[in-house]
Amino acid sequence: MPVMDINADLAEGFGVWELGDDLALLDVITSANVACGFHAGDPLIMRRVCAAAVERGVAIGAQVSYRDLAGFGRREMDVAPSELAAEVLYQLAALDGIARAEGGRVAYVKPHGALYNRLARDPVQARAVSEAVRAFDPSLPVLTLPGSALYEVADDLTVIDECFADRAYTPAGGLVSRREPGAVVHDPETVVKRAVRMATEGSVTAVDGSDVRLSARSMCVHGDTPGAVELARAVRDGLEAAGVRLGPFA
Repeated sequence: MPVMDINADLAEGFGVWELGDDLALLDVITSANVACGFHAGDPLIMRRVCAAAVERGVAIGAQVSYRDLAGFGRREMDVAPSELAAEVLYQLAALDGIARAEGGRVAYVKPHGALYNRLARDPVQARAVSEAVRAFDPSLPVLTLPGSALYEVADDLTVIDECFADRAYTPAGGLVSRREPGAVVHDPETVVKRAVRMATEGSVTAVDGSDVRLSARSMCVHGDTPGAVELARAVRDGLEAAGVRLGPFA
């Protein structure tokens, strides 16, 4: 019987601006990717989400990103490796301090947005992020796409393959850019079918109709799309109905 983690991006509000229903999603997912203040999130939101995650037994992950509040971390940036490593280390330390104050800890790392996609193909920036994780806690797993450049530079770290229930895939196994139409899949029935197939068969249909093989231990459902909570519940129900056991990987 396959085992799958369900993760979602949380704490992505900022000040009076709110994004998504963090508390409702925490009742569905098994791992929470908590924004660390560089693309979204602030100390109060981070603390509330960490406290709620600890209360529900949900694993806390550091959702590290480029320093890009205005672009929500979705703009690719050329950051010097030493600077990027320091900024990722800063985010890890900040979130872990807050999580520990609420009785939890950071259990894994998930790069966000443009940084996530960049690490899949850029060993230089992948090495910088690896150095930050290694310096903070080399036991922390890092979520990434199958075939990511992280595998080339993080031999001593635990790298976990991730799949996306509601994102379109390229034939090469990457994610379709959000600048392209159809990058996000919104139809609940389609999303659930894709999720079950990824979890039970290890494959997904790409935008050109071809099959992409993948072997993921964690599945992302986005929390910033319309109907996100209902979609996440549908994915969870569909996986359980298919005999998939749910649980955090970290």
